[in-house]
Amino acid sequence: MHDLLDPWKNPVTYAIPFFLLSIAIELAALKWLDHDDAPAIGGPVGHRPPTGYHGPDARSSLLMGLGSILFLTLLKVAGFFGYVALYEYVAPYHLDTSAWWYWPAVLVALDFFYYWNHRFVHRVNIGWAAHQAHHSSEYMNFGTALRQKWNPWFELVFWIPLPLMGFAPWTLYVAFGFNLIYQFFVHTELVDKLWRPVEWVFNTPSHHRVHHGSDPEYLDKNYAGILIVWDRMFGSFVTEKQRPKYGLTKPVGTYNLIKLQYGDYGKIVRNVRAARSWRERMGYLFGPPGWEPVAGPREVSPAGVD
Repeated sequence: MHDLLDPWKNPVTYAIPFFLLSIAIELAALKWLDHDDAPAIGGPVGHRPPTGYHGPDARSSLLMGLGSILFLTLLKVAGFFGYVALYEYVAPYHLDTSAWWYWPAVLVALDFFYYWNHRFVHRVNIGWAAHQAHHSSEYMNFGTALRQKWNPWFELVFWIPLPLMGFAPWTLYVAFGFNLIYQFFVHTELVDKLWRPVEWVFNTPSHHRVHHGSDPEYLDKNYAGILIVWDRMFGSFVTEKQRPKYGLTKPVGTYNLIKLQYGDYGKIVRNVRAARSWRERMGYLFGPPGWEPVAGPREVSPAGVD
């Protein structure tokens, strides 16, 4: 547990200076290299909407990132003892952490379950209430990558198979740290499509711009963490054809961190309390974002952006 909570054993700690340097480079590039006559992706010259950073939005993203450090630490503590119990007393075997193949295997395995967790929190309302804060920005930049949710609890459930498969619990957190580091660098508009084999295998800025888009053709797409092959395998992949419109399908219109992080939970509670049947209650909890009874409209959570 001491090593688990030691920030110097967390790869994200060493990545923070590079995050800040990347933001500084992106700001400089936007100031000096990004011009109004730059072509939109898939569009003609002179038709690129404004891009870059917006002060209040970037400040909200940074504060969300700082807050997420606390909640991710609580997640580690909450899950660690359960994972150790599963690993020690239930797993039929333990994989050799010193084997050459172990770290590639745990990175791929965790990325696979990350995909399914990510897909769940986009398609189930109670999961979306936890995740939507990350998608609330209408900008796409490295600052948006720091706009992390404070409610990562569903990851605890989706990681359960990993210790049962013989992966040592402490290695899951290290692998997740590298997963988070990788995903930071796909939040930008300044990188166009990469070499085709890279685009085919890995999540890239182009793929992740689609994921943050609220355009109808981009919803429910590109859930990948590191490997885009999961989306290709399970039917959730779409290529970037035009610059997405970022943010939620129903903009939240606030920079209040509490509302951004917990506003959807409040709406779910109100809807469940006003529900007329258990079917409606289950729909508000486990239906897709924006679910409402067929009988008539009610207040519902904003539809998800996938």
